[in-house]
Amino acid sequence: MKPSATNQPLEFRNRAERGLNLDTVHERILHFMRLDPVATYKFIIGTDCQVHTGHTKFITGVVIQRLGKGAWACYRQVIVPRALHSIKEKLSMETTLSEEIAMFFDENKRLDMESIILPHLYQGATFDMFIHIDAGDDENRNRTAKFVQEMVRRVESVGMVPVIKPDCYVASAYANRFSKKPYRPLYEDNEVFDGSL
Repeated sequence: MKPSATNQPLEFRNRAERGLNLDTVHERILHFMRLDPVATYKFIIGTDCQVHTGHTKFITGVVIQRLGKGAWACYRQVIVPRALHSIKEKLSMETTLSEEIAMFFDENKRLDMESIILPHLYQGATFDMFIHIDAGDDENRNRTAKFVQEMVRRVESVGMVPVIKPDCYVASAYANRFSKKPYRPLYEDNEVFDGSL
């Protein structure tokens, strides 16, 4: 598997599977959508990080949500072997990791997903693509506020719709759930993973 810009593999996992590459993730998404093509779909990517002793753990969630009818989700883990303390550096890295996955879902892969719901548009089927940015623009509540517009522009440049706090649940809830535990290689090799939303 080709390493990413972070020199760590593009490998995903969830409750049922591990060792998924991006082509397999794409196939799982298409399969999930084909099960109910007359639905409202949100394809969402979001990254969260937590600083632990000696390292920073980044989790990027990839979610296909069928509104009101469940979701399929998986995540990727990236470990940076130092504690990152700069808010801008952490937020920029989160955005970079989300963008990296978004760029895999190029025009052809997006057309694969859109073609499933296309025959059902008049029955209410929809498909939208988002990147959830774990940052908010309320300067009184979010230390990330001064960096939000820069991250929003970056997300828009890869053809995705940016979503910030309080609505960025793939980053702030799903990915956050897996970033909280410190990285322990021996433990995680035997861990039972829960990829549910």
